[in-house]
This record gives sequence, C-alpha cells and structure tokens, in this order.
Amino acid sequence: MTLKPMATETQLPVLLINIERAAARRRLIESQAQELGIRLVAVAGVDGAAVPQEAWQDVDLDLFRRRNGRPMMPGEYGCYRSHLNALAHLVESGQEAAIIIEDDVALSQDLMQRAAAIVDALPQDGVVKLVNHRTVGFRRRFASRLGDLVGYSRFGPQGSSACYVVTRRAAERLLVGMRPQSLPLDSALERSWDHGVPVYTTASNVIDFGALRNDTLIASQADYRGLKLRGLQKLPTHLFRVREALRRARYTLF
Repeated sequence: MTLKPMATETQLPVLLINIERAAARRRLIESQAQELGIRLVAVAGVDGAAVPQEAWQDVDLDLFRRRNGRPMMPGEYGCYRSHLNALAHLVESGQEAAIIIEDDVALSQDLMQRAAAIVDALPQDGVVKLVNHRTVGFRRRFASRLGDLVGYSRFGPQGSSACYVVTRRAAERLLVGMRPQSLPLDSALERSWDHGVPVYTTASNVIDFGALRNDTLIASQADYRGLKLRGLQKLPTHLFRVREALRRARYTLF
C-alpha cells in the first residue's frame, strides 16, 4: 500500500520504552524532551529479570539456543516483550505511525521533522531504523523531502533498535510475524525476509546514543561470553548465520 503524505511532527507520537527500575534513565530523557518540546508517551517495559523463566510467553528457547549459540537471557526476553508492547500500543491507539525509542538515546532538535518527512516518503507500510551501531553496504531506495537517504544495509545485523519509526499496519504484521521469539530484538526486527515487513534504515543516524549507551540493562560482554556454546555445539549457529547472510543479501539486492 502506498502511503499518502500525512505525518507532521505534531501528529507523530513518540513511544518511550522504560522499565520501572530505570527511573534515572526516564528522568534524563524526559528532561531532554521537555527542553526540545517533544511529548513522550510512556510504554511500560518488561523487566526480564523480574519474570521467572517459566512465565515467559511466546518464546522458543531451544531454537534461540541453536540460532544464537547460547541460552536466552532475561534481559533479552524483557527487551523483546517491551517492543511488542510498544507496537501493540501503536495499533490500539489508531495513529497511522509512531516513533519508538528506548531510554538511552539522545533526542535531537530536528528528530520530529525528519521522522515525519521519512514517513511521508515511505513507498509502503514498514519500519525505518533511525539509529544503528553500524550500516555496511548501504543501498539507497528513496529520500525524504529533508534529504535523509533511506534504504537497506546489505550486511547485518546492524545492532540496536533504540529508535525507529513504524506505521500502524506494519506494527500489526510484526506483532504476528515476530512471534515466537527465537532471536534478540535487534536481529529479529531486521528480518524482513522472514516476517514480511519492509525494514529500512537511514544512511546515517538521525539521532545519537546518549550518555547511558554503555550502561546496559540486558547483560555485559562477560555475561555473553560466559554463556556461549563451544565446538561442535555451535555448528547450528554458524549454519544459521550463513543462511541469514545469504537471505539478507538476496532481499537487499532485489
């Protein structure tokens, strides 16, 4: 479906994901938003550390282990569920699109205008990631009226889903296509070839990460290393990653 120009910075809600124990993060980003005149809509995040594993919903733990070479961590479960909550909030609101942000980004003066222009330029319902850790082999698909280039990253995952704009119809499809969880949120969101929703990226970040970027609530690098499988146990992970690279290359090429 082709979208008609309809987004303005005042019509585009900004959905902030935050968990209760990260009150300091929320105060910091709310202070930024107030200074910039940006209205935030709080979405209750899921604190994975507070949810017993037996109560986890819509997860495939065995498939996650094979695909990632380690078990799923509570923080990864919480992050995934939090973003599903944000997508559901957009669908229930009836708004045509929204910006979804995590609480560790640095808001910018021109975020709202640039995001609205990107929504207007979308050739179809979908997602546009506005910040990434890396974009390699960028392939341009279109440009907004304010000059942001939007397209695909031929290599990935790009890391981070800290800020993206998504249309309501795309959110509806993601709520179905991204269940059950078998990957971290950052990797799962980019898999257009699997869930069927176009996911684009800007050539350069529209906003930056904030001062709390390295103060992760999910896990440290040591935690990741300590859980990794070794030797032949990790063979299914290697095979999955090769297949994913090939599928991504085909999707971004055609």
